[in-house]
Amino acid sequence: MDGRVTLNQVAMRFGDFTAIQPTSLEIESGEFFSFLGPSGCGKTTLLNMISGFLTPSEGSVAIGGVDMTRVPVNRRPTAMIFQNLALFPLMSVYRNIEFGLEVRGIDRKQRRDKADELLDLVALSGSGDKPVAELSGGQKQRIAIARALAVEPRVLLLDEPLSALDLKLRQHMRTELKAIQRKTGITFIYITHDQGEALTMSDRVAVMCDGRIQQVADPMTLYRQPRTDFVAGFVGENNRFPGRVAAVDGGMVTLDAGLPAPLRGHADAASPLAPGDEATLYVRPEQWRVGSAGDSSLRFGGVVQAEHFEGAWLTLEIALDQGGTVRAHVPQALESAGIESQLAVGSPCRLDYSPRGALVLPGVERGRANEESVDVAATA
Repeated sequence: MDGRVTLNQVAMRFGDFTAIQPTSLEIESGEFFSFLGPSGCGKTTLLNMISGFLTPSEGSVAIGGVDMTRVPVNRRPTAMIFQNLALFPLMSVYRNIEFGLEVRGIDRKQRRDKADELLDLVALSGSGDKPVAELSGGQKQRIAIARALAVEPRVLLLDEPLSALDLKLRQHMRTELKAIQRKTGITFIYITHDQGEALTMSDRVAVMCDGRIQQVADPMTLYRQPRTDFVAGFVGENNRFPGRVAAVDGGMVTLDAGLPAPLRGHADAASPLAPGDEATLYVRPEQWRVGSAGDSSLRFGGVVQAEHFEGAWLTLEIALDQGGTVRAHVPQALESAGIESQLAVGSPCRLDYSPRGALVLPGVERGRANEESVDVAATA
């Protein structure tokens, strides 16, 4: 089954408000693809255009190479799982899974055989006669998936389906969803504001802001090579250092950011820089090396202002001697080396980072595109 989804310059306007700027995108058949962004960025609007609940103000939507722009919801080869799951609480598990098949006129034996097959797929064999109201949150989630798969869609659309679950269950269901998608080979299109969900499950992720797709890439590329200020800040944490380019040598940029020592980082090949250009260097919290005040091998001095215990590491907020504050992750393993005790709140310290792990992007604030349209094929 061809589950390829193609958006060709689709836009969505509500009166004078443009929810989705003209955008082109292709999602491969059998791909686990996620739209990631804050509330109100337009990701659910895009999902509703793919499902047919909304008709684009302009542009077209195709599934499997067939134009679906004017095809109604019930005639599209898609199924949708909503945030509230929309299960029938007074019906049994069997009745919930079989509902779509019954509407299509499938006979009872075929419906039951299909339901049993899907219950086995979602690891709930033998639960068919249970009332849905008696199931746990994770079990209800799996039943919603089974019900959606019963009608054999080519594309499964998921609108923040894990948001109501507790942390441990969400983490478990990420693994379950990914395994189900791999077994079925169906195209999954997932909506979330949780970067952990998107990075853990997806083959590719589209990061959205203000109705625009900022960047499309695999999770590792998004994290290591963000293309805009918004992506750099939204996908993981980053410390920003605005300044001017002092030199460029073989892809490495030296930046004057007003600190005693120049900052260095690698530049994105798609964003060339030259001496004198405004630019921003980004250093993730885990890239800092933090040591005691007497460690002369580290270039920068500072004072620990706050510390936050986060299990495997401490997050330190460090005021640099030359102004500004950075956030750094210190592994708990350093406690055995006696370093952690020297990093108490109010203690002076030294810190540094590896230039190869830092990124330099043009401008001092990017991520708000000015173009009237964006073709994400150019940013993938």
